[in-house]
Amino acid sequence: MITKRIIPCLDVRDGRVVKGVNFQDLNDVNSPVELAKYYSDNGADELVFYDITASSDGRKIFTDILRQTARNVFIPLTVGGGISSVADFERVLSCGADKVSVNTGAIRNPGLIPEAAKLYGSQCVVISADVKRVGGEFHVFARGGRDDTGIEAIGWIRDCVNNGAGEVVLNSIDTDGVKRGFDLEMLRAVCDAVNVPVIASGGAGSIDDFITLFNSIPKVDAGLAASIFHFGEVAIKDLKQRMYEENIPVRL
Repeated sequence: MITKRIIPCLDVRDGRVVKGVNFQDLNDVNSPVELAKYYSDNGADELVFYDITASSDGRKIFTDILRQTARNVFIPLTVGGGISSVADFERVLSCGADKVSVNTGAIRNPGLIPEAAKLYGSQCVVISADVKRVGGEFHVFARGGRDDTGIEAIGWIRDCVNNGAGEVVLNSIDTDGVKRGFDLEMLRAVCDAVNVPVIASGGAGSIDDFITLFNSIPKVDAGLAASIFHFGEVAIKDLKQRMYEENIPVRL
């Protein structure tokens, strides 16, 4: 049986890891280089690095801090932020990333995903969807959760996968940083729509939230979180031990 992955997320702004609530009120946490090394050494299965203002600032990702981070990580590293072309894929991969995450770039240029999948393989292409409820529908948001595109999210995610995305990170803006549990309704809808790995992001506040996630939606492949790991509220080794005790497949 495939083990469930636990993935810390580094939201990086101006070279520092930050964290907020509902994608707003961002507070400084730590150095991404130091945090990445800590997580790599302490049981994380993978790591996600988002340059969260690259798209909204209209710039490329900070490659120097990314290189330093990648040098300290010995687990798979997914990187996103300001990815708008296959040249951006190449640049990020050359800095040490294993997978490249794209959101706003794929909204603006639907041909980016199939082009990147053809060049680098679907396993390298991650669609990171920032999704929020609007008028009873799930909408895709762009530019780090700032802009409502009006695009219906489930169909759009399905199209991205059909065009070559090999993994989906579903970021629920509604539950981000609230710490009341993952957005199970939204996750079920995505898992029912695609046949590639789905990573749940947004809402983790305790070990029990991960247990509920994996028991409620067995098709979810991984749980991603930020603040509960960054601030020491949950230790990855304790989370994994509890998962093992609950008969959830996990790498200890």
